[in-house]
Amino acid sequence: MAEYPINKGIGRSPEFKGLKSQYLFIFAGGLLALFVLFVIMYMAGIDQWVCIGFGVICASVLVWVTFRLNAKYGEWGLMKLQALRRHPRYIISRKGFLRLICPTPKKRSV
Repeated sequence: MAEYPINKGIGRSPEFKGLKSQYLFIFAGGLLALFVLFVIMYMAGIDQWVCIGFGVICASVLVWVTFRLNAKYGEWGLMKLQALRRHPRYIISRKGFLRLICPTPKKRSV
């Protein structure tokens, strides 16, 4: 009887070669942008070996940085870091001190 592997990834975040969630989008977007830049450089008439060398170096740096971020921050770390940067350090209240203690009475409509 044939045995089929069970999909144990239901409800879990997507993963490819150790890259999880948002790092996959960073990786794929970076490679797509690098490819477009390579094509533009080649169409502009830059020597093909310069284009290939530039593409290989940039792709290597992209892979290294993406895996390093994945190892450093984990699955949700970049989102937590962005949320921390967007969170205000303190809240400013420009109301007078007495107005904070004794609010003004509400007006009655007749």
